[in-house]
Amino acid sequence: MTAAPTERPTAPVPVLDVGGTHVTAALVDPATGLPVPSSVLRRPLGSHADADGILDDIAATALRLPAGHGPSWGVAMPGPFDYATGIGRFTGIGKFESLSGVDVGAGLRRRLHERAERLCFLNDADAFALGEYRAGAARGHDRVVCLTLGTGIGSSFLRGGRPVHDGPDVPPAGHVHRLDIDGRPLEETVSRRALRLGHARLAAPHRDPDPEQESALPDVHEIAVLAGQGDTAASEAFRYAFDALGRALAPWIDRFEATAVVVGGSMAQSWDLIHPAFVRGLAQADTAPVRVLPARQPASAPLIGAAHWVRGAAGAS
Repeated sequence: MTAAPTERPTAPVPVLDVGGTHVTAALVDPATGLPVPSSVLRRPLGSHADADGILDDIAATALRLPAGHGPSWGVAMPGPFDYATGIGRFTGIGKFESLSGVDVGAGLRRRLHERAERLCFLNDADAFALGEYRAGAARGHDRVVCLTLGTGIGSSFLRGGRPVHDGPDVPPAGHVHRLDIDGRPLEETVSRRALRLGHARLAAPHRDPDPEQESALPDVHEIAVLAGQGDTAASEAFRYAFDALGRALAPWIDRFEATAVVVGGSMAQSWDLIHPAFVRGLAQADTAPVRVLPARQPASAPLIGAAHWVRGAAGAS
C-alpha cells in the first residue's frame, strides 16, 4: 500500500470512493476531518465497461467538485490493486476486468488536468476502517477488525489506527475473504451471490438454482424483507451465512486480540438478522468475547479514511 504522505493541507481534501456500482466524490474539511455535506457526489459506475469508459466516469464525477481544494487526492479502491503504483490487478473477479494492468493513477491525473498533482490510493476496506476509527464505532479501540459486507467481504485489521496486512496475527494480506469455512472459500457462503443462491436452495430444496437465472433471484434486501415477514427460508439463509462468518473469523479476532468488530456495507442494513447470527457463530469458538458494532459512519467512513490517509496521519491515534 502507498506510504502515507506527510503533508497537512489547510484547503479541503478531495477524495474518491470507487465501488463496483458507484463512485463517490467529496471534499473533506481538514478542520473537522468530515466530508463537507454539500460537496458529496454519488454517481453510477459500470464496472464492466472498457477502461476508458470507467476512467472517464470517475474523472467526470471528480471534476464536478468545486475548485479550490488541495492538490493531493485520496482514492479508495477495491482490490486486487497495486496501491503503490496505481495499477489495477483485477483478474478473474468479475468487475473492473478492463483495468487489469492499466495505470489508473496516470489515467486519472491526465483526465483531472491541473487539479491533481498526486493520487494516494488505499484499499476501500482500509479507508472504511480508518474512517470508523477516526469518527465512528472503532474510535477508542486500539485493536479492531472492520468488515464491509456487500458484493463480497472486505476487511481491515487496525492496530493503533494503522492497517495490518501481514504477520501471524492476521489472515493473508489481512483479507478475510481468503479464508475457508466448512471446506470451501468463505465468499461461497457469505457474499451477495452466496446469500441469494443459499436462499433459493432453501426455498426450493428439490431444485438447484439455474445459473442462467441468478439475476432473477431475490436480492439481499428482498430476502431480508421476507425474513421480517416470517419466511423460514429467508431467515435460515441469513442465519447460516453469518453464523459461518462468525466461526471463520473467531480464531483471527482472538489472535489479533481485537476488542471490537465494526460492520458496514450494504448488507449491514439488515443488522437485526446479521448481528445475532454472527455473534452466535463467534460464541461457538473457545475465544474471548468481543463487541460487535454497526458502523456509525457507513457512508462517510471511506471518505473520511481516504482524506486521513492523504493528510499523513494514517497510523495516528
